[in-house]
Amino acid sequence: MAAAAPPAAAAAAAAPPPHPLSALSADEVRQARDIILKLHPGSVVDFRVIYVLEPPKADVVRFLDAEHAGTLTPDTPRPPRLAQLKYDVIGGDGDTPSLYHESVVDLVAGKRIVNQVIESKYQASLGIFEFDKVVKVVEESPEFQEKFKSINLPEGFELVLEPWPYGGPDDTDGESRLFQALCFGRDTRNGNPDSNFYAYPLPFIPIVDIRTLKVVRIDQPATGGHEDALAGITNKVDVLNHCSSAEYVPELLPNGVRKDVKPLTVLQPEGPSFAITDSNLVEWQKWRFRVTFNPREGAVLHDVRYDGRSVLYRLSMSDMTVPYADPRAPFHRKQAFDFGDGGLGNCVNNLTLGCDCLGVIKYFDGLLTNPDGSPEPSKNVICLHEQDNGINWKHTNWRTGRAVVTRRRELVIQYILTLANYEYVFAFILDQAAGITLEARATGIVSVVNIDEGKTAPWGNVVNPGAIAQNHQHIFCLRIDPAIDGHQNTVVQEESLPAAVDPKTNPNGNFYHVKSTVIKESAGLDLDPFNNRVFKIQNKTKKNPISGKPVGYKVSGPPSQLLLAAPGTIQSNRAHFARHHLWVTKHQDDELYAGGRWTLLSRNEVGGVRDAADRKDNVEDEDIVLWSVFGLTHNPRVEDWPVMPVEMIQVHITPSDFFTGNPALDVPSSADSGSKLTEGSSSASCCTVANGASGTNGTNGH
Repeated sequence: MAAAAPPAAAAAAAAPPPHPLSALSADEVRQARDIILKLHPGSVVDFRVIYVLEPPKADVVRFLDAEHAGTLTPDTPRPPRLAQLKYDVIGGDGDTPSLYHESVVDLVAGKRIVNQVIESKYQASLGIFEFDKVVKVVEESPEFQEKFKSINLPEGFELVLEPWPYGGPDDTDGESRLFQALCFGRDTRNGNPDSNFYAYPLPFIPIVDIRTLKVVRIDQPATGGHEDALAGITNKVDVLNHCSSAEYVPELLPNGVRKDVKPLTVLQPEGPSFAITDSNLVEWQKWRFRVTFNPREGAVLHDVRYDGRSVLYRLSMSDMTVPYADPRAPFHRKQAFDFGDGGLGNCVNNLTLGCDCLGVIKYFDGLLTNPDGSPEPSKNVICLHEQDNGINWKHTNWRTGRAVVTRRRELVIQYILTLANYEYVFAFILDQAAGITLEARATGIVSVVNIDEGKTAPWGNVVNPGAIAQNHQHIFCLRIDPAIDGHQNTVVQEESLPAAVDPKTNPNGNFYHVKSTVIKESAGLDLDPFNNRVFKIQNKTKKNPISGKPVGYKVSGPPSQLLLAAPGTIQSNRAHFARHHLWVTKHQDDELYAGGRWTLLSRNEVGGVRDAADRKDNVEDEDIVLWSVFGLTHNPRVEDWPVMPVEMIQVHITPSDFFTGNPALDVPSSADSGSKLTEGSSSASCCTVANGASGTNGTNGH
């Protein structure tokens, strides 16, 4: 009898290779780390992130074609399995300045295949361990302790330090790696650690050089308002005496919570309609896609197909910037890049059953990276669930009185970020009519600074005594990598334009014409609601048999206000992507970030979507990428305080001549068994046919 294989070897032999569109496992992270550590003997290596580098698209497409054709075999060539690592290397003697590396490891070959030492003018994204250092440095700083003596805190208050990215550096800042700490007072007298310290802003901003671990200066912004100078100290010594409490946790609300809210429960007695296989393959009704999580973009959808037809190769949130409009120094620098500055993985929520998502829920975990390179599991970073969103479609035959109605069921893939004071909720929503929506919700606590008693200012709104919330913008970018029945796609700009009265073509002046313009060259484009300007992604090689038009999908972003900062200013130069509503570029591997590769402490957008558009590539009948820019200009209201109700904004990706009819026609029409009448109400059924049999709607055959 042959000897049994060792358990580890047997498991390795039995385990299938990971799918090319899957995140790294914990073992793969450790393998990649160990390969790098062996290349730097005697040095300290501080890892920032380790996560998958998706293989070249051409390789993945060949693999996917075989997968969907059912011709995959063990001998089918697989795309390379790659890990990207970003890390600092400090010389073994401890005195050598750290060098920031971005490397790629081939996990199958077991070696590093790319290594780039990044120029000092570019900065790595921050790590939470750096924030911890900022707090410690400020707390131990004699200079800050002395400055802090210039004010008095009320009895029972303590100092709270909140680290922030520095923003865009001034020329005098050089290439230092700087952070700032915002200062607040917290009332400890109620004994609740969640007491809202944002209600008590202090006028100090210590600046820390994280490389030297020293406070380099302490900015003291002005606290005046209308007609006051933009600089100078006007605050009183008792700087918080005119501030007041503003609590939000239920146990601290002065009048408690509402008592008349009865439970509203989502029940799915037969379970969900989705299925998860191969760890990240999601199938829901006619949709099929893969979902991954990475610490730079959050949730990513891959290989999105509807009823077997290709729709998207990849969909992800690419970037966002939040510039503030307070002209006083140092607030001219106040501008966060919440994806690029810190890597959103450091800020992602671990979602809670029955709170962040409802119904029968599938959670996906993520992997973050500890400074020693070990994988750090992050539980429940993505939730997948179904939701009802009202009527899907309905028609009543007034002659017979019969109504047919279906409910709009949606599949939601959601993740949430907490960035100090603020929360963002991002959800990819797939519907039964083959549409995809990206929904962004903004909530949390608006950023406030101290303002003198009785004053107001044009750069914000006083939302609580002594606290002014500064005007600002939230500008997002959604990256859409389409595959509309294939990868050779074209963007068409479509406008509905009035036509002149003409005796032959428009005698009564009611005709308008639809103008289509092919986008031939990579560019930034803008919406125009007065001309109903929309953008369609078409595959001109495939014609709709009914309309004769190319099959396509329409991208409908809101015509929101773009970046308001003046051109040429540091806020503007750092976020060129925020200058247009839509960008169209030719695909390049690993070109993923609209705001560029390095946003922390940036002075200019480098390697972002504007640089890609400036190549002036041909984008007609090509493998293209669309970048949908949208956002909101947030001039705060008192109603936004102390925690703002969500503000929602959406981008819609919907079929346009992709099908030969309504793809949701075959959604069953059935009454919700859990719905009940209130006392004294009556209702007819919407789900019966004339002979009394239960009615469904048949299929449309598409």
